[in-house]
Formats: sequence, C-alpha cells, structure tokens
Amino acid sequence: MRFRFALALCLSAAFLSAAKKPITIEDTLAPARRSGRGGAAVNWAPDGNRFAYTEAGKLWTYDVQSGKRHQVIELKQLEDAAAKTEAPEITDWTNRRVSSQSQQWFASSKRMLVNAGGDLFVVDLDKGHFEQLTETREAEQDPKLSPDNTKVSFRRGHDLYCLDIASKRVTRLTHDGSDTLLNAELDWVYPEELDLGTAHWWSPDSKSIAYLQLDISHEPVYPQVSLLNTHGKLEPERYPKPGDPNAEVRVGVVPAQGGETRWMDLGEPRDHLLARVAWLPSSKAVSVERLNRVQNQLDFLYADVETGKSKTIIHEEDRTWINVNDGPYFLDDGSGFLWSSEREGFRHLYRYTMNGNLESTLTRGEWEVDRIAGVDEKARKVFYVSSEVSPLERHLFAVDFDGSNRLQLSTGAGTHMISMPKAATSYLDTWSSLASPPETTLHRADGSKIAVYREADRKAQNEFEILPTEIVHFNTRDGALLYGRLIKPAGFTAGKKYPVIVMVYGGPHAQSVTNSWAGVNWDQALAHKGFAIWQVDNRGSYGRGHKWESQVYHNLGELELEDQKAGIEYLKTLGFADTARMGMYGWSYGGYMTLFSLTHAPGLFRAGVAGAPVTDWRNYDTIYTERYMGMPKENESGYRKSSPVYSAAALQAKLLIVHNIEDDNVHFQNSLQMA
Repeated sequence: MRFRFALALCLSAAFLSAAKKPITIEDTLAPARRSGRGGAAVNWAPDGNRFAYTEAGKLWTYDVQSGKRHQVIELKQLEDAAAKTEAPEITDWTNRRVSSQSQQWFASSKRMLVNAGGDLFVVDLDKGHFEQLTETREAEQDPKLSPDNTKVSFRRGHDLYCLDIASKRVTRLTHDGSDTLLNAELDWVYPEELDLGTAHWWSPDSKSIAYLQLDISHEPVYPQVSLLNTHGKLEPERYPKPGDPNAEVRVGVVPAQGGETRWMDLGEPRDHLLARVAWLPSSKAVSVERLNRVQNQLDFLYADVETGKSKTIIHEEDRTWINVNDGPYFLDDGSGFLWSSEREGFRHLYRYTMNGNLESTLTRGEWEVDRIAGVDEKARKVFYVSSEVSPLERHLFAVDFDGSNRLQLSTGAGTHMISMPKAATSYLDTWSSLASPPETTLHRADGSKIAVYREADRKAQNEFEILPTEIVHFNTRDGALLYGRLIKPAGFTAGKKYPVIVMVYGGPHAQSVTNSWAGVNWDQALAHKGFAIWQVDNRGSYGRGHKWESQVYHNLGELELEDQKAGIEYLKTLGFADTARMGMYGWSYGGYMTLFSLTHAPGLFRAGVAGAPVTDWRNYDTIYTERYMGMPKENESGYRKSSPVYSAAALQAKLLIVHNIEDDNVHFQNSLQMA
C-alpha cells in the first residue's frame, strides 16, 4: 500500500512537471510574464507611518501599522483636468535617467503634490479631493515642493519658475534660457554617465534655489534622422564624443521670490564636471562635487551663497578613475556628513565634521557598500546595503556612527532591495533569489518582520518550466576568481554534448552574475531550444571593488576577452559543452564584446549576435569613454587597439548585428562602420 502511494506521488509530480510549458521567444515578450528583479516602487510619508504608490492608474496609500490599503484617486481625473500640452516641434532627446518626482508628500503626511498631464495638483490623501495649481499648455517639468511646503519650483521650457501655493502666483526666476542655454535642465550626457537626475535644489530654509546652468552651444550635433515617413526628418541631438567640448556648467543661487542669480566661483567650467550639488543644513552654502575631465581627481567644495567663494573640504585622487556615488549625506543637526569613497579599493562609508575632519570609518573590508538606505540620527545609526555576505548578493546592515555594532538585518540568501523612509522607523525589503521570484516584506528598523506587503508572484513558475540556474566559480591562470552563471538545456542528459551560447556584457559598472530572480527571459527560451547558456563576469565588472573594476583602464576589450576565454576553458571541464559549436550574444557593451571576441579570437565562436554595439570608442560619449580610456590624443593606440573595426578582416564566424537607427546612446554609425 505504501509503495502504491509513493508511486502515485512520483507519477503525480512527474505529470505536473511535464505539464509545464517550455518557454518560447514569444513568451519572453509578453509583459505579464516578465516577472523580474524590480524593487518596491513606493513613496514614503515623512513620518514613516505610510507610503503611497500607483497601481492600475490609481494612487493608493498603505498604512504601516494596520496594513490597510486606501485608494486615493484615479490619476485620470487629474489628467483630464490638466490643460492639453503642446507637442514639441523638435524631438526631445531628454535622457532616460532624468528623474522627476511625480508625487511629493507635504510635511503633514496628509497631502501630496502630484504632477499629472503636465499640470500640478494638491491631493488630499484621506478625502481624495484635489486642488489644481496650474493650467497651462506648456508642461511644468521637474516640480519640487519647498521644505516649508508653501511654494513649488519647476521648469517651463528652458527656464526656472516658482509658484506660491496659497496665491497661485507664478514668478519666473530665470529669463535667458534657450535651446543651447539650459537653466535647471540637463543635457544628454550628464544624466547618462553621472547619474544626475535633476538640476535644481531648494535650500533648507525655503528662501533660495540652487540650479545648474548648462551652456551646450559648443557640444557637437549628431544628425539623427527619422526615416519612417516619405521624407526623412532631421532630429538633431547634442552629443559630445571623446575630445569634444562638454557643456559648460555653473551653479547659480536665486531667491525664491525672484531676483538676480548669484554665481558660485568653482573654477574654469570647461575643464571640469559638476557631478553633485547639495545644500548645507545652514542654507548659507551649497556643496559641489567637482571632477576633472578624465575623472581621476575629485574636489568636494563648499560655496558661500552670498559671496560665491568656494573652498575645498575633501580632495581625492586615483591612478585610474573615480566613480561618483550619491552623497554627501548631511546630518540634520549640522554636526557633519556621511561620505562614501573607494579610496581603499572598495566603496566604504566615512563620517566627517562639517569642516572636513574625519571622525570615524563606519565600514571597511574587501566588499562594497552599494548605498545608504537610511539614517537614524537620534539612535546615531546608519542603514546601508552591501555585498559583505557575498559579491553575488546584497543585504541590509546597520552600523553605529562610530563604526561599532555592525549588524546584518536582512535574512535569506539572495538579493535584497531596500526602501526606507526618512524617519528610518521601518523599511520594505524586496527579496529574490535564483530560485524565488521577488517578495516584498515590511520590517521594523530592528529587522523584525511586520507583514508581507507583496507575495511572490509564482504564476510564471507554475505555468512554465523555468530551468534552474547554477552559479559556479573558478580561477584564471593568473589566480583571479571568476563567477559564472550556467543554465543546462531542457531535457539535459549526462554524457551528451550540447551547443553553447555565451551571454556577455562585460563592461564597467555592471554586474550580470547575481543570486537574484530572472524569470521568463531570453536565456530560458534559448535553453529550451537545446543550448547551454553560459555567462561570466570578467574583470572590469561591478560588485568586486574598484581594484577589480579598474584593471581594464585605458585598454578596453583585451582583459575582458581573456577572462571570457578562461570561462570557456572551465566550461570544457564540465564535459557536456560542445565548445566547437559555440555562439556569443551581447547588447551595448556586450555587443562590443561580441565583436571584439569574434575578431580577436577567430575560430573560437561559430556565430555571434551583436546588439547596438560600440565599434570604436571615439564614437561614444565623452564622460563614459574618457573615464575609462582617457583623451584620444593621449591614448591613440589604446583607442585603435580596442576597436573591432580595425580587425574586421579576422572575422570568421557568422555575424548578426542588430541596431536601432535612431539609438540616442550608441549611435547607428557604430554598426555602419563595422559593416
């Protein structure tokens, strides 16, 4: 009887497994099936007692203590009330990383400023009522609520404005904006490569606004052309390439009620990048992070808003380059600030006095601090996300201001994405692993769980045969430890040989091999077609520290390829990979790596797919390329050696190049030159 029951269970399990569908290319394109790695997209109230989020076109709030959700309003009501905005005559090449807060809390935690349909509204979160603040044909962009909640700053066109909420009176703060002179507005390359999402900031006392002014008149124009209609349409894009002039950027401070802008003296703008701007708690000065053009020197400056004079608080140098991170984090009590730096080879946290004296080192070790998640000033504690447990994972930790009592708060092997309110009283943890889709849980600041906010969506797991992903590690001949990701083909049989597809990205500041959920994706579809899927994070990739990343300095392509070869040698030892039938697939930097590999290791691959590849680094943008490759005139041989165009004659494999003709990031000219 027991045997029959056990046999029935086995047959039932086999039937359920067999009933799951194989993943097809069409399945990977269905939006509902793309259960990925996203975190909790929520907007915390200042008091930390609830948060807002949008879902199905509606604004909702969630109460932390009761766990109750409240529907506030359908956003379509606001959009219908908004004035119809005029479509721009010229194509807007605004960068994808420009960020605008569409919903902002008032200090009372009872109202929100909402930007909908290009107009501004104040929404009562409990009653669902709204008051319309603007009704113009021209959109109000990048709105910001003043700290005292009486005013809203925003941009119309290329100029900065301020609205008084009580009277609805609008004051124009700048008057010289144009297509080539941008006030409180970013060009294309700054947000793309410095992760700077906005260009104006309120002073803590709500009396002044600091803003960036970008003169882009010297930036070359790339002649994008739309070819979808009978007559091609010119859609020019300002885009500086290595050695070209960048935008000339300066920081101004203007009174919120209007008046003359006071310009901060930060040195010659043509030779520097202004990567970060933040107000000091006193409102008497702004801080600026200034980089030299090739980004191996960083100055953290204070600029007095009355005199414009600046002084250096921290100076850092690196033999290769400096990665800019979010910061500084000024403490509200004015006692100092938190600073992150890779000065010891790994990004760590430091606490300084306001005048730049180092007070304490909060973290240290051969692992990375990803970011500060929150700060509890009363408890003198910092919450941060790091790779301390494993370079393949991210976890939440807490540490005291003096670096003592470091404590891991997140549990469960995998990747934890943290969202914490300013009050640092609780947090949302979106956790996933290779075997589990994302689940979001609500926790107290001590790590104890309050509730499950979003259960893991297992529909894809139940519907499809998602093949297991394995993570392996191995060493190169010179002793470097590499991590690889492997998916064996569907119906895998020991002793049989399978063709291989090597997935590649390989570029700086990106990590592909992690213990996190991937779901129904392209890799799975190919594995169901009978391919073994293999990926390696080579030297130069993110997550292993600056020493690891900076080994590709001034010589992109060569070391990355050597590490990819080492991965293939390891794959051979597993016995089932038919490396005589092997292809490579990559997009962007991965497209570049595909072309570089096919032309610098001829015969290794039978085929390759290069999506939107950089084929000559002289074609890419200034800030990214000069950081890693230097100026073209100072590294001519490096630029030439790194380009697959000059070794195209060595190509033996079958090659497919895929590229959007109006790609604003990696221009189509790259693929054309390679072809």
